[in-house]
Amino acid sequence: MAQWTSAVGATQLARLIGSQQERPAGPGTRRLPAYRALADGVRLLVLEGRVPVAARLPAERELALALNVSRTTVAAAYEALRSEGFLESRRGAGSWTAVPAGNPLPARGLEPLPPEALGSMIDLGCAALPAPEPWLTRAVQGALEELPPYAHTHGDYPAGLPALRQMLADSYTARGIPTMPEQIMVTTGAMGAIDAICHLFGGRGERIAVESPSYANILQLMREAGARLVPVAMADGLVGWDMDRWRQVLRDAAPRLGYVVADFHNPTGALPDDGQRRSLVEAARSAGTVLIADETMSELWLDPDVAMPRPVCAFDPAGSTVITVGSASKAFWAGMRIGWVRAAPDVIRSLVAARAYADMGTPVLEQLAVNWLLTTGGWSDAVELRRQQARENRDALVAAVRRELPDFEFLVPQGGLTLWVRAGGLSGSRLAGVGERVGVRVPSGPRFGVDGAFEGYVRLPFTVGGALADEAAVRLAAAARLVREGAGTGAEAPRTFVA
Repeated sequence: MAQWTSAVGATQLARLIGSQQERPAGPGTRRLPAYRALADGVRLLVLEGRVPVAARLPAERELALALNVSRTTVAAAYEALRSEGFLESRRGAGSWTAVPAGNPLPARGLEPLPPEALGSMIDLGCAALPAPEPWLTRAVQGALEELPPYAHTHGDYPAGLPALRQMLADSYTARGIPTMPEQIMVTTGAMGAIDAICHLFGGRGERIAVESPSYANILQLMREAGARLVPVAMADGLVGWDMDRWRQVLRDAAPRLGYVVADFHNPTGALPDDGQRRSLVEAARSAGTVLIADETMSELWLDPDVAMPRPVCAFDPAGSTVITVGSASKAFWAGMRIGWVRAAPDVIRSLVAARAYADMGTPVLEQLAVNWLLTTGGWSDAVELRRQQARENRDALVAAVRRELPDFEFLVPQGGLTLWVRAGGLSGSRLAGVGERVGVRVPSGPRFGVDGAFEGYVRLPFTVGGALADEAAVRLAAAARLVREGAGTGAEAPRTFVA
């Protein structure tokens, strides 16, 4: 059986290789033999995630015609890639991309250090901000006032408190997507929601199409559930999805599930437009793929002139193809572990029934706190404060990185909580390892990829501002200098969490 899960056509691969030639070559760069330049180009596309691992490459003759080179050149390039571990082949099945067997795959993340353990360390591992006070305190006080009637019950509400389900349904209706409470289930955070969906739809061995890069913790959750991840490279820039690639993967791999962060994508900050959202839903429906739309960043637009697209579920209001996941953790506070699912009523019933074997229900007090915020208007005020915090931190971090690390490349997103940074030709894993030695923690790019992609990237969240952002950039620049001098050649220590 072939080991590939998607395919890259000859014309598409030629276009991707051609786009690399638009980057200026460094001073003193010597001209490589044609086969070596082609092999290096494919290897870089794999490492940057622009061509997925386990993607079937075109036959030698097809690629030679598309590139206008000899078949001998392509054959030599493929042989070089095979010898380096970036290509595997099988007679009758073709050739598909790979990563070297000895290449460490840091699939895990960075656990958040407890405040008392931080010391002088600047922790950029977690994309999470302090609570937007006084709204947290007010919400908890309001929840305590509402608690007595619930205290006389058993306290287990597998679908969520009826009042909160109604408020969440009303919020979708206000956004133009008519929703009943029967289409809502309250969960213990977005992670709890996605875990439940994966267990219901994506049994062991099922294929799940994911953006490449994608949210590190969700990738790890899906791996541990036994899923086969099929990466779909993002479009260049911040425009969102490459719909040609999505259509191809949905058609060729027939994944049971697809997972996307449509609003201010984590980690890139991309924002797909209405046309892409409609097209993705239509393609998923045609392929029989259930699409998970993660909306945890949807309220974190930072620039006032952002024109927010319609929610993905607006193109499938019945919830038969699109399952929407929301959360209070990014827009409000990570310590408020309240998430929710919006889907068709029969899907909600199945999720609720399966929950008896998991966590039974979400804490009542926290549900009451979120309900108090939504009922009183405190949610809008708290989220506006969160936007202001994130905006100021983003602008400070961007200025500091540009000043201290001018060779680092990134685009500034209009929302979300993260910068996706190409690290000036350095190894993101080595940079992360050395960074901890000089007092700054950053997650390396491969944590957000499938099977070792994005080695040349790091993710920087908008969690610090002012003088602390300046110091973080100074320390990161110090780490970069040490990496250039040869430090950090050992493997990065394994971690367990990225928020």
